[in-house]
Amino acid sequence: MLHILKRNLFVITATIVLACSPALAQKSEKAAKATLVDVDEVRKASLNPTVPVIGRLIAEQSGVVSALMSGVVINMVTQIGDRVERGAVIAELSKDRLHWARQLRLAEVSEFQAALKSAKSQTILRTQELKRLENLRKSAAFSKARFEDATQELSKAQSAEVEAAAALQRARANLKLAEIDLNNTTILAPYTGVVARRHTEVGTYLNIGQPVVTLIDDQNLEMEAAVPVERIGGLTPGTSIQFHLRDGQQFSALVRAIVPDENAITRTRLVRFTPFFGTATANTLATNQSVTLSIPAGAKRNVLSVHKDAVLNRSGSTVVYVVKDGVANKQTVKLGEAVGGRFAVESGLIAGDLVVVRGNERLRPGQKVKAKSKPETSAQ
Repeated sequence: MLHILKRNLFVITATIVLACSPALAQKSEKAAKATLVDVDEVRKASLNPTVPVIGRLIAEQSGVVSALMSGVVINMVTQIGDRVERGAVIAELSKDRLHWARQLRLAEVSEFQAALKSAKSQTILRTQELKRLENLRKSAAFSKARFEDATQELSKAQSAEVEAAAALQRARANLKLAEIDLNNTTILAPYTGVVARRHTEVGTYLNIGQPVVTLIDDQNLEMEAAVPVERIGGLTPGTSIQFHLRDGQQFSALVRAIVPDENAITRTRLVRFTPFFGTATANTLATNQSVTLSIPAGAKRNVLSVHKDAVLNRSGSTVVYVVKDGVANKQTVKLGEAVGGRFAVESGLIAGDLVVVRGNERLRPGQKVKAKSKPETSAQ
């Protein structure tokens, strides 16, 4: 009887062990398996805090193209929106009267050229006569009175030659002025740009200085912004900043000049920037278009930083999972300003710590983990 009881007890025990073995093995295997995660290293990053300031695009050259000569408009070559190159014809004035004024001046030049030629001939003639008399000085035929008269005649001839030369120079200057007036009846573009407005039409009489068109050079743009005086300290000529357009495109610019004139009401100063645009945006830019500039708000410094994807909010606390010896431990941290795709770390971490950036949502403190890849070392 006792033998039978021992045998039954052995069978029951063996059955229980066999039944529990798969569960124990599965539990042991599960405990030994580490969770795959992505990690990133806590490291130093450059912090350059900025504040947004609204500015606008302005053309380096823009304004009214005026008439340089009075006259009736006989041809308007350009239309609003036309792009013109420097030296291209914008409009033409009547030039008949000025054409004949130039012809008159040209005739005067010819007249005075002939007068100068005649005066030079007289000078040569009087010089030859004086030399002949001088050769007779030692002979009985020499006349002192005649020699003195010849000397005076030569002096008069030389003066007449100088007067003729001056008259010719004056005539040539008048001819040049007439040609300038004639050329100014053709109104040319002083720089490359787009015609924004027409101020006159064919048949209108224009006086000197009256407007013809408004021209805007949209290929050479600057930026202007009224920067608060407390932010001026971070700007010096040559300082590089970032800015973006309304559509989100981001570019860089350099400070060109700070205007030394402060607005007493707004406490701002005008700052001019030289922007650097991509060619893809050249046709989408316009004067007075608004831009948002990132103006330095403080001194640039290096701070400890953590990847933004490592940061979790647990029960009102900011935490990250730090990996050490294959185990993820929860660590409470205090963060500062954003540094691109990272946050400045004020406390809780040290340089070189490895934090989980992917797969951290379901982690538990003390859980075994395995990094799927090497930590990233490039700035985010």
